[in-house]
Amino acid sequence: MTKLKITAGPFTFYGKLEEEAAPKTVAVFKSLLPYKEKIIHVRWSGEGCWIPLGDLDLGLSYENHTSHPAPGEFILYPGGISETEILLAYGGVDFASKVGQLAGNHFLTITEGRENLVALGKMTLWQGAQDILFELAE
Repeated sequence: MTKLKITAGPFTFYGKLEEEAAPKTVAVFKSLLPYKEKIIHVRWSGEGCWIPLGDLDLGLSYENHTSHPAPGEFILYPGGISETEILLAYGGVDFASKVGQLAGNHFLTITEGRENLVALGKMTLWQGAQDILFELAE
């Protein structure tokens, strides 16, 4: 099991990559590590934060896709009818865009620090974009 450290805003989380359920998505994501970006609050999907990736083509398709990630689950939408993106649910999510409902591959689950998910979500909503860093845990 590959364990990641995720630093988002002032919070530190640890998570496990879903290597059995989404092996292709995990392999692509691992190739990006360490990965630093900005996370912003979703516009359409509810209680979630996302990393917009524009027209980035990661060469992925659907593996274990869902429109309803649970709090603490990261999904990756590989692009198509909307832009490529990574989404983190911190509460109820119905993954969508201005063109309608979407689905993304669940590739990472937060296992430690979940008590700070709502605080991160509210901070991102009210204070704006936060830095996020994904790296292998020691």
